[in-house]
Amino acid sequence: MDTYRKRMIRHPLMYLTMIGLLGAILLTIWNIWLGIAYAVVTSIGLVYAWRIEKITFSQTEKHIESLSFRMKKVGSEALLEMPIGILLVNDKFDIEWANPYMSEILEEDSLIGLEMFDLSDELYSLIKSEEKREQTVTINERKYKVVYKQEEKLLYFFDVTEQVNIESKYFADRTVIAILFIDNYDEITQGMDDQSRSLTNTVVTSIINDWAFEHGIFAKRISSDRFLAVLNESILEELEKRKFSILDDIREKTAQKNLSLTLSIGVGAGSSSLIKLGELAQSSLDLVLGRGGDQVAIKQPSGKLKFYGGKTNPVEKRTRVRARVISHALQDLVIESDQVFIMGHKNPDMDAIGAAIGVRKMAQKNQVKGYVVVNFEELNGSVSRLMNEIEINTDLYRYFISPEEALSMMTDKSLVIVVDTHKPSLVMDPRLLKRSDKVVVIDHHRRGEEFIQNPTLVYMEPYASSTAELITELLEYQPENEKLTKLEATSLLSGIIVDTKSFTLRTGARTFEAASYLRTYGADTILVQQLLKEDIDTYIIRSKIIQTVEFVYPGIAVARGEDDKKYDSVLIAQTADILLTMKDVTASFVIAHRPDGLIGISARSLGDINVQVIMENLGGGGHLTNAACQIDAETIEEVMSRLTKAILETLEGSNGE
Repeated sequence: MDTYRKRMIRHPLMYLTMIGLLGAILLTIWNIWLGIAYAVVTSIGLVYAWRIEKITFSQTEKHIESLSFRMKKVGSEALLEMPIGILLVNDKFDIEWANPYMSEILEEDSLIGLEMFDLSDELYSLIKSEEKREQTVTINERKYKVVYKQEEKLLYFFDVTEQVNIESKYFADRTVIAILFIDNYDEITQGMDDQSRSLTNTVVTSIINDWAFEHGIFAKRISSDRFLAVLNESILEELEKRKFSILDDIREKTAQKNLSLTLSIGVGAGSSSLIKLGELAQSSLDLVLGRGGDQVAIKQPSGKLKFYGGKTNPVEKRTRVRARVISHALQDLVIESDQVFIMGHKNPDMDAIGAAIGVRKMAQKNQVKGYVVVNFEELNGSVSRLMNEIEINTDLYRYFISPEEALSMMTDKSLVIVVDTHKPSLVMDPRLLKRSDKVVVIDHHRRGEEFIQNPTLVYMEPYASSTAELITELLEYQPENEKLTKLEATSLLSGIIVDTKSFTLRTGARTFEAASYLRTYGADTILVQQLLKEDIDTYIIRSKIIQTVEFVYPGIAVARGEDDKKYDSVLIAQTADILLTMKDVTASFVIAHRPDGLIGISARSLGDINVQVIMENLGGGGHLTNAACQIDAETIEEVMSRLTKAILETLEGSNGE
């Protein structure tokens, strides 16, 4: 100890000595013998106290020295011998010093001079991050939690392999609930006798039980067309790797027995609550059925979704009863409203405009004012020609208004009807959705992850060829006080013809029935052809795009526009349609810059390849045979690379790899 500390400790003795001397002097003045006696006693007490203090001080000093030595030893052992890796790096992130444990981790005699990023590529993101100061990295098949001290250029490595393994086992063992639904069971078994129905049940149950036994899943049939399955996350991960091969198995094996059944599966995962898992599974199944069935949807509590399957065209399930019920429900909503505002998607096509015109007519039939909301600057091609025809020949044009006009006219009793899309990001103006408490969605696309929130009424039929077809059916059950005009009927027929490629794709019996109904009201097929005509310049531009075609996979053709040119979305779609008509092409993709600054992809297929899944991987959507997406990217080459990767991933999944 230094002198100052010794003085501080001995202050009490100094005070006692001074008090003793002062007392002895005073007593000596009063009585010399009493003073001498007091001085002697005081001296003896002081000597004894001094010895005690000296012994205590000596012991304390030895204890502190011993403790200091032990602390230094512990610090040295912590630095050199404890199972914690320590690295010191310089400004270039070269290793300047490493403790022995770090060398043992990496099985190197010396790490000095090596670059830190040679240890693990994962360290790069930790060093470059402004916020993150901890990260788990893998070194020699073990997991280490790395703590980075930026100012000291110091890294600590804590072995957390066992902790990570325990966490992995916990998550792998979490319960997952799935609901399996046989899509067309009722349709297939409706005309069967008891023996044939029993045989069909046996075939389906056998296929599903064999699949469940193979993967360690508990599966129980809970109704004629439903199964409940209980599994865990590790089994789910294995099923995802195999892209849920049960979908292909049940389709192919039942087809061999002339049954042609398909399976839809809704999966709930990621929660410890069994009630929540059940709700997620049912919600996933509803979503799958809304997309046409023959698919799997996996839903997490966060709302994140994964889709698998969807390789076949959905079998038509619509009934006249459902169309009539929806038509009457929509009629009630229209009558309760003071105005109806109808809008389709951005850059509307003939189907969106035709369907909107049909819904406006429905409002008119119920003596309610209806308005079609359009952005007049987005109209082009055949839609622009249709609008010119409407403006010249009828007073219908005054019912077409801009989004700003619609917003200024809306009241609390107004009804908003969205046609030909169900994604809020794609509607003509999302502000209209927020302003209205009553929103109706009518669409023929397969349902995607993004969906308009809390709609009052939803009529989604992925089995339909077009939204115009759905609207035509609904019109049949509306009051007959207002007849469809020739131009209104032609508009609806144009939407059907465009979406079916002149009745060649996605065309069912109901499609022809709708077309027949429209023809009775004077729908003009000659006028449709005139509206759909294109100019020579457009044809030449499209031909130049087709010249760039290349096959990224057998049967899959991809064409691209030029990086310094912008192309109309309709032209991009038409180019994909034409590519699909070429020999040896089963799926076509066209990539080009759009006027809005994004890069668009139009995808078409004959049905063997699900272009919807490919487009969903890139943030888009659509149908099995007709889909699209828009990507915020700089170059077409970048989008081409992402598209090729998505195509290969989908094809590998379809092959069960």
